[in-house]
Formats: sequence, C-alpha cells, structure tokens
Amino acid sequence: MKFEKKTLKNGLRAVVAPMHDTEAATLWVLFGTGSKYETKNINGVSHFLEHLFFKGTKSRPKAGDIHRELDRIGSEHNAFTSKEYTGYYVKAAAKHFGTALEIVSDILLEPLFKMEEIEKERGVILQEISMYEDNPQRQAYEIFEELLYGNSPAGWCTSGPPEIVKKISREEIIKYENSHYLTSNAVVVVAGNLDIEEVFRKIEKAFQKMRNGRKIEKPRVLENQKNPMVKFKKKDVDQTHLRLGVRAYDMFNEKRYALSLLNTILGGNISSRLFLEIREKLGLAYYVRSFTEEYTDTGYLMASAGVPHGSLEKASRKIVELFGKIRKEGVAQDEVEFAKEYIRGSMALAFESTDEVATYLASQELFYKRIWTPEEELKKIEAVKKDDIIKVAREVFRPERANLAAIGPEADIKKYKLILSGI
Repeated sequence: MKFEKKTLKNGLRAVVAPMHDTEAATLWVLFGTGSKYETKNINGVSHFLEHLFFKGTKSRPKAGDIHRELDRIGSEHNAFTSKEYTGYYVKAAAKHFGTALEIVSDILLEPLFKMEEIEKERGVILQEISMYEDNPQRQAYEIFEELLYGNSPAGWCTSGPPEIVKKISREEIIKYENSHYLTSNAVVVVAGNLDIEEVFRKIEKAFQKMRNGRKIEKPRVLENQKNPMVKFKKKDVDQTHLRLGVRAYDMFNEKRYALSLLNTILGGNISSRLFLEIREKLGLAYYVRSFTEEYTDTGYLMASAGVPHGSLEKASRKIVELFGKIRKEGVAQDEVEFAKEYIRGSMALAFESTDEVATYLASQELFYKRIWTPEEELKKIEAVKKDDIIKVAREVFRPERANLAAIGPEADIKKYKLILSGI
C-alpha cells in the first residue's frame, strides 16, 4: 500500500493513497469523537450532530440540496457515529473528487443548524432509535456493553435514549461541535486514481477555515470485574440472541495480535470451532461467530449467536466449554497456520477497494498518529507463536472476565453466572 501523509498549516492531518488500477476515489473525514465523549444530559449529541451536517449549509440552504448533488455524481455517501469516532465519506468516480471534497468540506465548515431542521431531524432520529429497538441482534451487542461498562459513557447507547434526544438543544449541539470538530482531532484521507500533490492542495484549500484547538479528553474506562456477570432483556422475539464474551485488550496492547489469531480459530470464520460445534454439529444456530472489539482503553472478545429460546443454556454451556478447552488444552500448530493464512487472504481482498484502503488509513492515523501498513501488521501476525496464543487464552478465558448478555424470554441470572464460572 502506497500513501503519503502531511500535516497542513492549520494542524489538519491528511493522507493520500494513489490507486491507479481503479476509476474510483474515496474521501474520508474522520473525527476522534463519539458517545464516549458525552455527558449524561447530552447522550446522543454526537449522533444528532452527524445527522444535522447534511441538513443545509450557507451555499446549500435546503435540506435536500446536499444529497441531490452527491446523487447527481452517482456517489455512495454516508456518515456514522460510534463510541470513539465519527466519520463522513463519499465514494465516487475519480473525476468527481473535486465535487465530493467541496461538498463534504462545505457541510462540515458551513452548517446552518436551522431550528426547524433540528426539530425535523429529532423526529427522524427517534424513529431510528425505534428501528434499533426492533433489531434484537443489534440490541444484544448494546446490552453486552451496558453489562461491561455500566452507567458510564462507554456503556451508553450511541444514539442516546429517547428521553434525552427529545431535550438536546441547539445550543448544546453547537457547543459540542465547537469543542470536538477541530483540526487537531481530525484526519482527511483520500484513496483512488488521483494525483497526490493536487489532492493535497485541494484538501488544504477546502479545509483552511476549519477551527483549531485542544481536543477534550474522554473519561477513562475503569474495569474492576471480580466475578461472572449476566444481563438479560426480556422481549417477545422469535429467537434468543446471546453475546458471551470476556474482557481482553485495548488497541494499543501488543497482545491484540495473538488475540486476533485466537479469535479466528475460535469463531472468526465458517471453519472455526464455534461454527462447527454450534451450527454444524448441534444445529443450534444459523448465525454464530466471534469477534474482537478494541477501543482506546479497553476491549473484549465475544461469541454471538441466535438460538431457539429453549437452547440458550445448551449454547452457553457449549461456548463456555470451548473457551475452557482452549484455555486448558491450547491450540494446534496447524490451526495457527490456518488462521494466519486466513488473515492474509482476507486483508488482500479487503485492500482491493478504495473505501477499505481509506477506512484503514483514516483509523490508523486518527488513533495511532502513525500508519502501520498492512505489510507491517502482517509481520506482527506472522511473529505470533502458538505459545503466545495459549498464553493469551489462559489470561482472558477466566470466570472473572466472563460476561453474558441475551435478549429473549430467559431470566435466571443466577444459573448463568454458575455456567460462566465453569470456564
């Protein structure tokens, strides 16, 4: 992967990756802010603000103007808010890059935040929250993080609760934007069939008016779990969605490479132990997998599945059994090599597209303030030994790190705490 990075005069970081075997270009603008930076009385403001940037600017005052212009060039465009970052992107034909850049910089630097549009979008967001309420798979993840992090920004829902969203004021939205949308807290990345120096010049011109300032830090997550924890949400759904996982490592911990391989062996693909046991042998689930989540100050490894209501106990016991077996017996060398090859192949496929390249570069630069190339990342993966994976497994697969969240009819928390104690 080839790329060049510059810090512009106003402190904004920019990265350009030329990709000449494509007719596309992707623009990403990523900010280091999200719901972890909020207080209780404005929980959801990051997400609210993300919506409002598309609702009119000084040069595009009507709410539909922005989407219409981006649709006119046939682009894919959207924005999203997570717990630690918020992003805005446009993927279009490379010849339309200038238009995409001008529009994105316009919405971020010249938003109107009209009161009538705020009220309209408030209604839209409340409907979005209702939509998520009807999505038990998504809710199960939220319940799991609520269980891990409790009543703190790390445990709050990114979209915010309806009762708070209904009260967030225009003044609070603008104050939040002024405090977080700063050059010191942003990265602009472009990947595609473009001239590097020309792109840098256009980025500097487009974002020259972006304000600078010192980033507001978020409260650090404190973890002090001593026993297994369980949280259920009773709801009338067609299957029980479970999330069973363990506290692990943040994105800066070198053990994350061994954890990545452990996750691949456990449930990272359809040849994994979880898939073979839960789906193929027991027939308990259509979807079953595991993944790792790595934040700046915490992380976890989680197994997830959708099972019949009467099978939650059986599935939970099997997952705990698989965790415990890896902790006690380790993994085989051929599993390690298989996992490494799987990761190599997955990365090769991912970096064929401009959007994946831009996403990768933006997140690397935003959080690490340097870019570990895919080649460097693969060297880290290759350097992991079987004993490293076993050591990590013995460290994370422990009862005092274990957590279970589920949505369905189950309510016997005590029984499931005992099951988790068996890891």
